[in-house]
Amino acid sequence: MKVLPPFLVSYSITSKCNLACRHCYSESTRESGSDDLTTEQSLGVIDSLADWGIGLLIFDGGEPLCREDFLDLAQHSSSKGIRTVVGSNGTIIDRKTARGMVRAGIRSVAISVDGADAETHDWFRGKDGAFEEALAGASACKAEKLPFQFNMVVRKQTLGQVSEMVRLAVESGSDAIEIFDLVLAGRARTECQDQVLSIEERRELMEWLAEAQVECPIVIRVPACPMYPLILKRREIRPKHIPMELLARIPYYGRGCAAGMPFGYLVIRANGELNPCMLLQVNLGNVTASDIKEVWQDSPALTQLRDRNLLKGECGVCEYKTACAGCRGRAYEEMGDMLASDPGCWLPGAGNIS
Repeated sequence: MKVLPPFLVSYSITSKCNLACRHCYSESTRESGSDDLTTEQSLGVIDSLADWGIGLLIFDGGEPLCREDFLDLAQHSSSKGIRTVVGSNGTIIDRKTARGMVRAGIRSVAISVDGADAETHDWFRGKDGAFEEALAGASACKAEKLPFQFNMVVRKQTLGQVSEMVRLAVESGSDAIEIFDLVLAGRARTECQDQVLSIEERRELMEWLAEAQVECPIVIRVPACPMYPLILKRREIRPKHIPMELLARIPYYGRGCAAGMPFGYLVIRANGELNPCMLLQVNLGNVTASDIKEVWQDSPALTQLRDRNLLKGECGVCEYKTACAGCRGRAYEEMGDMLASDPGCWLPGAGNIS
């Protein structure tokens, strides 16, 4: 049976970055980038995605703006009819850069802001001044009418700042906010061990975000925590400013972990390696050696991921295993098995969604 292509592909066009973030899932540095795909190879990847009918492509990194041919790649992607967006730390976006992104057809930019103040953000991002530079990048996007959103990794250090972080996103003109639940993948394995939320902290955060969505004028999305949409549904959350139809169109809302799933999510790393998710770093093959569509169709690892009946432990017997399935990346990193029960879930036994 033919498997539907992913809705969203994240392509890390470079592993080079001007920052050294403590949680970086690609473990990027200023010296990285020697194994990035060439311009010709990258254009070929984009052509393959266009032929496949991919609707949404994220240029990620590293810091994608560190790649010299970034705008050329973006222009090519846009010209192929792919909705092209960018994930950036925002620190090197000025009005000229934002204007160039608009001309290249980039539809929006996700800017990472990992604290409500400079102290917490700069510590996490490894550079003094990064907070103000990120906000300046957002202002540049706003001035050039380039839509942007804020991406925020919540950890113990910033758990008490979430309401301020949401307020900051709204007041800055962000169209949405994505709250990332910290998973110990990449550099986070060694540098963020003490920052991961407890199960109770995670539950309280998700319940607060669900209630906040009622009044919040922008969309709150929560990757890496597929339990969150269940709270929205169970509590019959009805946002005053956001049509529920808009939330329903988000691929992982109500369909569980999207990693490797039909109409879900796929990652292409800077060297061409394919992963089901940036948090689930299982090597599926490489675009330089394999046809991406064949990997998607025939990979044994993806076949396993897609069969929710193979889930183990509490996830395997949970009534929400189809609608949720837990975070497969967290299961893989903490349990050593991508099919294990999600150790961050508060639902064991089911019915524990208030």
